Amino acid sequence: MTTHGRLTDEEKQKAGIAEGLGRISVGLEDIVVDVKTALNQLPQA
Repeated sequence: MTTHGRLTDEEKQKAGIAEGLGRISVGLEDIVVDVKTALNQLPQA
């Protein structure tokens, strides 16, 4: 279920959600892991 899946066509139009709009969601956990990995690859001072 999407955040806008329960909206009517009229509500979607008012919100600026066009037909065929795609949305990608990335979880916060993924970003934390990516940042930790990047920091661990930095040279040690």
